[in-house]
Amino acid sequence: MTVELNMPKSWRQETKPHKFCPGCGHGLVLKGLGQAIDELGIQDKVVFGCDIGCSLLTWDFFNCDTVQTHHGRTGPVITGIKRARPDRIGIAYMGDGGGYAIGSQHLVNAAMRNERITVIVVNNANYGMTGGQMAPTTLPGMKTETSPYGRDIDKTGYPMQGPEMVAAIVREGAYVARGTMANVRQLKTFIKRALENQIAGNGFSFVEILSSCPTNWSTNAKDTWNFVEQEMPKFFKVGELKVPTKKEE
Repeated sequence: MTVELNMPKSWRQETKPHKFCPGCGHGLVLKGLGQAIDELGIQDKVVFGCDIGCSLLTWDFFNCDTVQTHHGRTGPVITGIKRARPDRIGIAYMGDGGGYAIGSQHLVNAAMRNERITVIVVNNANYGMTGGQMAPTTLPGMKTETSPYGRDIDKTGYPMQGPEMVAAIVREGAYVARGTMANVRQLKTFIKRALENQIAGNGFSFVEILSSCPTNWSTNAKDTWNFVEQEMPKFFKVGELKVPTKKEE
């Protein structure tokens, strides 16, 4: 009996099953990305950049040109590749630490320059690979390895709202959205629109994705899904924040 593998054609089959923890949301996020790449027929043009952190496990995920970067530097690397080869489709894939902590200055400046790249930030509300410490996206009152009594906003501030920040500083022509692994069909649509925006040469494209980390959250399947689907969207609103209407000179 032949088993039909139901995975995106742009995935590298020999590296599957993937290396992420059971219940991790990266697999669903990358499925949405792979489906978008397939539907747009751009696999041969994609340059995929991955960050340090859990996202580094994507270094052999796709059958496309791939580069792994230093932590927080995925954006600048993909920017450089895109400027050298404008015909390429540059995708910078990272976690919330790489995007909003060590890499925040690169995110801000790439958005302000309206770089023609697509940035995907996976938000699981903690530093997943290094043991579950508090991250820029850790929710108020949320317990982590470095906030065992819950995040105290009086001492550490509120969580970073990346799409809202990016939407506030980009020019017309940019695309900004927040999706969730709890709705893969919508998530794929947002990623596809971000890639289409880059292909059209309109401007910066940014998608944040709410994701799970049951290993560090210490949650079972029911509680993990409830946190992603019910709790995270209370603070991180899902939807499109900026859609291109015109291209500014």
